[in-house]
Amino acid sequence: MDLKALQNGSDIRGIAVEHEGKTANLTPAQVGKIAVGMVHWLRDEKNLADKHQSGQLKIGIGHDSRISADSLKQALIDSFFEQNVEVLDFGLATTPAMFMATQFPQYDCDAAIMITASHLPYYFNGLKLFTKSGGAEKADIAFILEHADEPALVAKGSVTKYSILEDYSADLTDKIRKGMKTAEEKPLSGFHIIVDAGNGAGGFFAEKVLAKLGADITGSQFLEPDGMFPNHIPNPDNKEAMASIQQAVLKNKADLGVIFDTDVDRSAVVDASGEVINRNNLIAVLATIVLAEYPGSSIVTNSPTSSHLKEFIESKGGKQVRYISGYRNVINKMIELNDEGIDTQLAIETSGHAAFKENYYLDDGAYVIAKILMLLPTLKKEGSTLGDLISSLKQPAETQELRFEILDSHVRDYGEQVIRDLSGFVLSQRGMKVDPENHEGIRVNVYDEYGRGWFLLRMSLHEPLLVLQVENDQAGMNQKVLDELALFFEGYKQLDLTKLYEILKK
Repeated sequence: MDLKALQNGSDIRGIAVEHEGKTANLTPAQVGKIAVGMVHWLRDEKNLADKHQSGQLKIGIGHDSRISADSLKQALIDSFFEQNVEVLDFGLATTPAMFMATQFPQYDCDAAIMITASHLPYYFNGLKLFTKSGGAEKADIAFILEHADEPALVAKGSVTKYSILEDYSADLTDKIRKGMKTAEEKPLSGFHIIVDAGNGAGGFFAEKVLAKLGADITGSQFLEPDGMFPNHIPNPDNKEAMASIQQAVLKNKADLGVIFDTDVDRSAVVDASGEVINRNNLIAVLATIVLAEYPGSSIVTNSPTSSHLKEFIESKGGKQVRYISGYRNVINKMIELNDEGIDTQLAIETSGHAAFKENYYLDDGAYVIAKILMLLPTLKKEGSTLGDLISSLKQPAETQELRFEILDSHVRDYGEQVIRDLSGFVLSQRGMKVDPENHEGIRVNVYDEYGRGWFLLRMSLHEPLLVLQVENDQAGMNQKVLDELALFFEGYKQLDLTKLYEILKK
């Protein structure tokens, strides 16, 4: 099997458990080979073994709650052991905690691996890889997979078990107290905060962080790890998941609800009034926090953000940089801007991936919540809520997302041609104008007979799809925009337009 097919941008992902006729392609055998490629990368490309007198690498391994985690972890351990690697087996962990295994001096790992497939269904799994300098890039994963079949160093290593979540939680609570400017042991006393971990790896946050800081966590749900995800998909970008935490907050009359994805690199919240704060709203909250601390700084987002968000960030004295979708892309853009001397403190996608310059440029869902927790005592004194922070953020009347499968064998070429042709189509239309501040696909502002809004057509990062997002401030006008776009799309026979036609028939 071609291991290169397992590359998912800067991660490795595949089917780890056979499901409804889908054959597993990320098996222990495959992972054992990938471990060989990882060692080649760490030794030959990163030269990390050179810093040790023994020439022995130290690699930490953790995993989320998926049912395939143990077998894939053992495959990594077995392969690394035979390649003279010192393995630290951290067991149940989170993606941000595994990065911290390269930073905490008590572990000092040369590299760390998180076994996770984020929010994907239970039968998927994957690998995320970190060194002290950050997450692996797309080119790094390509190198690893290309070198997986090469000869491996043969020398025995070692394996030791640790639990990193205790140390990670203690570090986080210290940072929260510091952010609150208090030495008080329980600064969240009097606050009722609910956690929904979705049976992923985030359940630790309730007892090990919130309760330690004095919060009442009564009503927290789905904290126990269960790789079948029996209650809902652990995904802050999922409507069912967000409805679940929203109901829990209102039922328990909590001050705040917190929800994580499976491996805790994404999060979202619900405030005391039941308002869901994710996507554009979460970006607005974090932008408000960042711009109060670092006035005038830039904030990198992915491309499908509301036009109102740009106005909101500018009203706070900041600048939004809309960039290419993909969490590594927005993080790398933040790093690039800072290297150019442009103060950029936050990179965030609408999916909830958010990284702060002050926190190793790491997309850490728990740190996002930590930044919000730091605000709570002040908000309580003022008698306001998180929702009040973003009350000036205008909300669109309607939003829609449609995905069109590209049936042509040359997926990217065909999709990019459609995007180029759409640019010409827009030039011939009244009430449509291409937005020049865009790095991905084509973003078009609409006005007059199409209401007031925008649409974005872009290639999907990892699937053979064109993604169309449409937003309008006038109810009913998305339909008019889609009617017009349907005239354009009907000339492209290699697009599956079923969803578009279903909407237009309604």
